[in-house]
Amino acid sequence: MTEQDEQGRQERADAVDREMAARLLPDAVVRALGHWWEVNASVYADGTPGAHTIRYTPNRWAQIIPWPKTLAPTSVGGDAAVSRAEVASAVADALRREAFREALVATYVWGKGKRGTPGGSGPATLHKILAFDGLDSALATAVTALREHGAPQAYTALQGQVPGLGPAFFTKFLYFTGSTLPPVHGVRPLILDRVLSRCLRWMAAAVGRESGHDVDGSVAAWVWSDGNWSPHRYQVYLSFMHAAAGQLAAGDSWPSGTAPDLLECGLFTTSWETSG
Repeated sequence: MTEQDEQGRQERADAVDREMAARLLPDAVVRALGHWWEVNASVYADGTPGAHTIRYTPNRWAQIIPWPKTLAPTSVGGDAAVSRAEVASAVADALRREAFREALVATYVWGKGKRGTPGGSGPATLHKILAFDGLDSALATAVTALREHGAPQAYTALQGQVPGLGPAFFTKFLYFTGSTLPPVHGVRPLILDRVLSRCLRWMAAAVGRESGHDVDGSVAAWVWSDGNWSPHRYQVYLSFMHAAAGQLAAGDSWPSGTAPDLLECGLFTTSWETSG
């Protein structure tokens, strides 16, 4: 692709971003989220996703040190469960002690859940991440960036800095860190992983077709790929999600006054068409 082609593609991407910012969530997604809330209102009665619980198998993580006391002991061979609220408490406790690795472990285990296996991408990858000499410095730098500058800067501070720690998991660290810190500059961080990116890709492709800026969906597939999103893309994501949360709260099918992480949780756990 020539420099001119690259510039043209970026201009089209910017145009789709502007259209998405203006239109926000399409009716089909609003309806799906409204149904999700009807089903889950009692689970998230406080208007937060704090009760969003993940099951994991502690003894599959026996090699992982440090191990947060909030999680079940790694001697436990059966399943255990941990909620977002419990992870947030664990992260808050760890950050007070500047135990950044412990905070990362809590968010990583919650993020991986039962998908982690002894030789698989969960415990094995986390063990390699924890063995990286520069991990403490990278996490500390990101926390400082989040506190002093904001979420996109914290994202930049972590991107590509720790082998094996990609944005799908380090945004979980930023999300839980952001929930424990005093109000940060700009919008609070949210989780961005493949599931959320594909939701945004589906919406961007629809907007691109309707507006004529991305008829074949190639731009949507480029900017909302399955990983390695740029700091700019993360900033676009945060802006969209915070605005979309306001859109939902103004309607009749979503609780008012809720934070954007309830929308993130809803999109992650809602079954609706995201192909194309």
